[in-house]
Amino acid sequence: MKTKKQSEATNILGLPVKEAGVIAAELNILLSNFQVYYQNLRGIHWNIRGKRFFDLHIKFEELYNDAQLKIDMVAERVLTLGGTPLHTFEDYIANNRLQVGKDISKDVDAVQLVIASLSDLLKIERVILEESDKINDEGTNSMMSDFIKEQEKTMWMMKAWCEEEI
Repeated sequence: MKTKKQSEATNILGLPVKEAGVIAAELNILLSNFQVYYQNLRGIHWNIRGKRFFDLHIKFEELYNDAQLKIDMVAERVLTLGGTPLHTFEDYIANNRLQVGKDISKDVDAVQLVIASLSDLLKIERVILEESDKINDEGTNSMMSDFIKEQEKTMWMMKAWCEEEI
């Protein structure tokens, strides 16, 4: 049986150990999905064809470079919270919730994959934001808020490119 002191144990950040572990696990799910998103972006960057090649090739490179930075930030946050970041393709696929894009070369299909992927990432991030808010984990809150804000804008721009309403 745990004593009151044991159940209220905090980590070096002053966050409850148990809840920080749950958030680290959720961040690992996000990390896995960002890795799949990153690979999708690399694939569409390499395989895009057509009249919009130059614009989209550059945009997809911009997005995968951004995703790579976010992957590192998420992994480092997992470590900061006391967890171990997932780092195998097996783990990424096991935790993936995104559509895997394969052999996508048409512009509209590629952009729609980006929109769908960002939508799924937003769902994961909002869960993390809600959980981290419960324990006043400002570091994770801030990261998720920044990711959400950027991704919502990217989705809006991609939907505008497709001439779709949000």
